[in-house]
Amino acid sequence: MIGLLQVGKGHNVESLANELGITRRTVFRDLDLLKKSDVPIKFDREFQAYHLTSEYSVPPANLTSDEAIAVLVLCQELGGARRMPLLTKASSAARKVAANLPRSIKRQVRHAADAIRIHPPAVNPLEGRTSIYDDLMKSIAKRETVSIRYESFHEDRLIQTVLSPYRLLYSNHSWYVIARSSIHRQVRTFNIGRIRQLDFAGTAYRIPKNFSLERYFGYAWQIIPEPGPIYDVRVRFEKLVAKNVAEVVWHRTQQLDWNKDGTLNFQVRVKGLNEMSWWIMRYGDQAQVLEPRKLRDLVAKRARSMLQRYEVG
Repeated sequence: MIGLLQVGKGHNVESLANELGITRRTVFRDLDLLKKSDVPIKFDREFQAYHLTSEYSVPPANLTSDEAIAVLVLCQELGGARRMPLLTKASSAARKVAANLPRSIKRQVRHAADAIRIHPPAVNPLEGRTSIYDDLMKSIAKRETVSIRYESFHEDRLIQTVLSPYRLLYSNHSWYVIARSSIHRQVRTFNIGRIRQLDFAGTAYRIPKNFSLERYFGYAWQIIPEPGPIYDVRVRFEKLVAKNVAEVVWHRTQQLDWNKDGTLNFQVRVKGLNEMSWWIMRYGDQAQVLEPRKLRDLVAKRARSMLQRYEVG
């Protein structure tokens, strides 16, 4: 609750209840407990909202050494330069955690943290887009629409639309905003790295109570819901890569059937085939689409096109 009250113009009882998934009665109880704990909460009559009267810092938690190591490693490794973008505040928080550790465990934690390294996949550094990410966070907190100019790969042009942001998502090497778009008249996925300009539009909006990323993505292979039917897909992976594929949960519907020769039949239900076709092609001649025919033809067409590029000249 404190985190919500620190952002924007504050929240009323209804919005606090919706954000936290609790009843109005529980909101009033928690607000009363915070006030009794000397948290500087004020009710602004002009905006009919509760907010913190001054910058408020959460008291340090009593972390165990294992918890401190986990916080330091994740924040420093993922929030450092050339790693997962826009997590510099997490790195700053990790340094504060380290500075406030008891001397008895500070050295132990530092040595352990220095011994752990995380090599995340390649990331989009989003240079020059930090302010856009921050403004999208403010938009969600304040429930205020934003107007953007966006380089749309799908439409092959620069478009302008008004967004009602619902969620921010880090996936596939970059940050995305899931938002209702005024020109598309539906919820769409926008890559933050391709937002060229963002301005607050000044219009209030609401996030539907039944909205969830799980429902929005549905049977999408990853993050792009495609129109059309749901396909039952079967792919056979050769022995060389079969165990590598089986070690990962790629999709919530996947099923694995091992063959006697060590090959793997990978089964999944997806809506749309384009995203999955690129994933299959990563495995080259070690993967064979068994069904549906439409996916077999799509992968074969792209394989032939790729081969032609190497045969020219």
